[in-house]
Amino acid sequence: MSTPETVDVVVIGAGQAGLSAAYHLHRRGFVPLGATEGPTAARTFVVLDANDAPGGAWQHRWRSLTMSTVNGIYDLPGMPKPELDPSSPSVDVIPPYFAAFEERFALAVRRPVQVRAVRREDNDPHGRLLVETAASADSSGTDSPGAGSLSAVFRARAVVNATGTWTKPFWPAYPGRERFAGRQLHVADYVSADDFRGQRVVVVGAGISAIQLLEEISRVAETVWMTRREPEWVEDDFDTAARVEAIKGVEERVRQGLPPGSVISVTGMHWTPWARAAEARGVLVRQPMFRRIEEHGVVLADGSFLPVDAILWATGFRAALDHLAPLGIRLPGGGIRIDGTRAADEPRVHLIGYGPSASTVGANRAGRAAVTAILADLDAAVPVPQR
Repeated sequence: MSTPETVDVVVIGAGQAGLSAAYHLHRRGFVPLGATEGPTAARTFVVLDANDAPGGAWQHRWRSLTMSTVNGIYDLPGMPKPELDPSSPSVDVIPPYFAAFEERFALAVRRPVQVRAVRREDNDPHGRLLVETAASADSSGTDSPGAGSLSAVFRARAVVNATGTWTKPFWPAYPGRERFAGRQLHVADYVSADDFRGQRVVVVGAGISAIQLLEEISRVAETVWMTRREPEWVEDDFDTAARVEAIKGVEERVRQGLPPGSVISVTGMHWTPWARAAEARGVLVRQPMFRRIEEHGVVLADGSFLPVDAILWATGFRAALDHLAPLGIRLPGGGIRIDGTRAADEPRVHLIGYGPSASTVGANRAGRAAVTAILADLDAAVPVPQR
């Protein structure tokens, strides 16, 4: 392991939230760790990204998710999106936008870097945090060359965690799941409806992705839509007032240290164009969840057997927070108590893109708020360097 690098702020993740935080650090006079330009006394930051390339989770989305069907993408701060063709796959146009943003503001993102653990250096509550990274390996099992390929440790005054959820798909436990001889996949693994042409597919879930993929797959396959509860459909548009109320509900959960839950669980399901299209073709028919999975199908709620070729679990994601385990700030239910953007039980750690800020506009605001709080902490401890 290399000698620890000392830095003021480590940002973990380079999606919307991480890039927002990096932008606001840049605006407030911080410079990338190791930069050859800029004042020598300037405060420093480093952005660590586990992906091989810019784009955050957008680079992993399915190709049929076009700019006309995404659930809203807010501009990154300080750099509006270019004019984008609504028919363009988001996987083709959003990652280049993120890459251009990184280049324009010289954010010097280090990748691929997998953060393995964040821990306290000592018992001093005003001391430093150690951010430990794991080495990436090539096919021979040896460390591969390139930026971020070697394991490293960063000594930071503050950590901004912006790791999102894409790497933590949630698979519910259901009897017999391991026995199923057909194909099981999560939304995170979905590529194309053509993979299911002519098959019978069970789509499990009541969120936006479930409905969108149900509508898409139903055009080439027989689909059965199943959820644990009947979705609450809302006829009115999802206006600002409804969004504010939804965010307040999630904010209260994270303040108490409960897992954030989804905004949909607070607001109900609003009608989207693909939901209307599925309803018009008669495929938006909700069935109660099956009792168990068998080798070649599922046993339905009424006890009958339904042969099935594939099961698509559109069951959401959980926050990717395993690397924070050494800090002991996660409660037994899996949540972290949040005060603003801070982890209440470790104020040097800020979580953005988490809970109420798990949206593109929310991530932008949280990135700015986290940097404002970090700057106040550093100013209270050390005088601002003269530029």
